[in-house]
Amino acid sequence: MGRNIRYIAVHCTAGNPKQTVRDLEVIFRKNGWKNPGYHYVVTVDGKIHRMLDEGKVSNGVRGYNSVCINVAYTGGLNDLDTRSDEQKRSLVLLLKLLRKKYPNAVIQGHRDFSPDLNKNGKIEKCEWIKACPCFDAKTEYKEI
Repeated sequence: MGRNIRYIAVHCTAGNPKQTVRDLEVIFRKNGWKNPGYHYVVTVDGKIHRMLDEGKVSNGVRGYNSVCINVAYTGGLNDLDTRSDEQKRSLVLLLKLLRKKYPNAVIQGHRDFSPDLNKNGKIEKCEWIKACPCFDAKTEYKEI
């Protein structure tokens, strides 16, 4: 039985854009995680790396992981959008492929899972749990 995917969550690794998949694996092991934080990661050269089978639960968004596919790009250090042109293109490609598999899933950034503390219907910067992915993924990918 497959997972009921309701979200495709976009992340940054909040590190150096030149981080490698191996670097991320070390970080996840140090955190004591059995599974990585992301199903896919896009490195600065635009290569898409699968870190975890989509049938398994990753550790991307606390409280939502069972219904998420988590996708990240390497970078985002100091809350800056450091995506290379190659990463931007590959993220769009990956998200389009995932949208075909999960047509009802909402594509949004990690920060969009933050609570609406003032109950105005918008997740504002002052409410973000974290700035991840360092750009407005919900708006940027709304046409996918």
